[in-house]
Amino acid sequence: MHRSGTLQLSLPSDTEILMTRVFDAPRRLVFAALTRPDLLRRWFGGPPGWRLDVCEIDARVGGKYRYVWVGSSGEVMGMGGTILEFVAPERMVADERYDQAWYEGQGISSIVLTEQAGQTTLRLTVRYESKAVRDHVLSFPAVAGVEMGYDNLAAWMASAEAQAELARMD
Repeated sequence: MHRSGTLQLSLPSDTEILMTRVFDAPRRLVFAALTRPDLLRRWFGGPPGWRLDVCEIDARVGGKYRYVWVGSSGEVMGMGGTILEFVAPERMVADERYDQAWYEGQGISSIVLTEQAGQTTLRLTVRYESKAVRDHVLSFPAVAGVEMGYDNLAAWMASAEAQAELARMD
C-alpha cells in the first residue's frame, strides 16, 4: 500500500496508538468531512478497487455509526460502534468493532482537532484492551490504510467541491 509519509505515528502508552496528521484546511471542514456521510463518501472509499457501500453516522453522543467496504473480488469489511463524546468541531470519541474481528475486544477511537493559521491538526488516538492487542493491530497494514485515507481526505479538501462546501458552511 502506498504511504506518503504524511502521518506521524507514536505509542503514548502500552495500549494506545496515536496518529497525527496536519491538513491545509479549517477545522470545521475537517470535522464535517469526518462526521457527515455525504462528505465521508467523497474520500473514505478504502484502497484502490474498494468501494464504501454503507456509510451511516448519527453524529451525536449515543449515536451509532456503520461502514461497510466491498472489494473488487467481493470481499467485505465492516465496522461500527457508538459515539461516546461529540463536541463539534473539535472532538469525537467512539468505540469501534470490526465485523471480521481483526483483534480481540473493541477499540476506543478519539479524534481531536486543533486549528492554527488555517491548518488543522488531527490527532487520532486508538486505545485497545491490552498491549498484546495493540501490537497485533500494528502488525497489520492498518496504519498505512489510515494514512492513505487521510491522503484522500487532503486531496478532497483541496478540490473545488470542498471549497464550495466550505463556502456554504460560512
